[in-house]
Amino acid sequence: MTAIATTTLPLPLAWRGKVRDVYSIDDERVLLVTTDRISAFDVVMREAVPYKGAVLTQLTAWWLTQLESQVPHHMITADADEIAREVPALDGSRDALRLRAMLCRRVRIVPIECVIRGYITGSAWKEYKEHGTLAGETLPAGLKESERLTPPLFSPATKAEHGHDENITPGAVSELVGPAVAADLERRSRFIYDFGCRVAEPRGIILADTKFEFGSRDGQLVLADEVLTPDSSRFWPADQYEPGRSQPSFDKQPLRDYLDGERRAGRWNGDAPPPPLPPDVVNATSERYLDAFRRLTGSALDITPLA
Repeated sequence: MTAIATTTLPLPLAWRGKVRDVYSIDDERVLLVTTDRISAFDVVMREAVPYKGAVLTQLTAWWLTQLESQVPHHMITADADEIAREVPALDGSRDALRLRAMLCRRVRIVPIECVIRGYITGSAWKEYKEHGTLAGETLPAGLKESERLTPPLFSPATKAEHGHDENITPGAVSELVGPAVAADLERRSRFIYDFGCRVAEPRGIILADTKFEFGSRDGQLVLADEVLTPDSSRFWPADQYEPGRSQPSFDKQPLRDYLDGERRAGRWNGDAPPPPLPPDVVNATSERYLDAFRRLTGSALDITPLA
């Protein structure tokens, strides 16, 4: 299996994130290329995970297609041939683009992570266990780890350049972007989360929580970045769900489990550089991503033409 850790395309590189390489095309469009880089505990691994970038791109494109009649978004196309026709400079780069590139309209990103929590887990559980709160606001007493939250919580966070995002209250969002935009962000986030739950449930998957990014274009909020992927969401197998403990998930869990073991054994302190990853951990993580795509969309990702 081939993995792509970085890309070099005949376009200006706008920025390179933990996972994505973003290229500038013109004043109206950008190209998002999702590599196979992977991070855990805020550290980017030296090894890349085959097909991870393809899964994130094509799963996002699949969701956006399902949502586009009701939710404006920034995607133009995620088809490499169409991208090459739209941007002739990329005609010789189709192998690098195939499955992992998305041509998008430029938007001005709203600096808020719009998180919807349907179950209490992750950083929310950590804060609740210590203080009984989320972003400083009191939650009902007696909740168990991974317990369902009814109704789901809109739990926004500030976008961090480095390290973890910081949970904030909906009231703080109003102060940052104004009450009207804050209300629109919450309304749209709840709608997309509910839609994702309705799709995932009959497939035996619990959408525990997820985060969205929105941008502004021509005075309208549009959905941007990745949507309902294993990197932006917690997907749990419904047949293994049991409140009171952490849950198995369709994401980078094999990687996290391995790194946890290395930390407990004293072989890694949690900072960069990370320890080398055994091939079986890389392969198991890759299969988790492919399995998530297969379960959610109902068909396997066609990886045969992937460079």
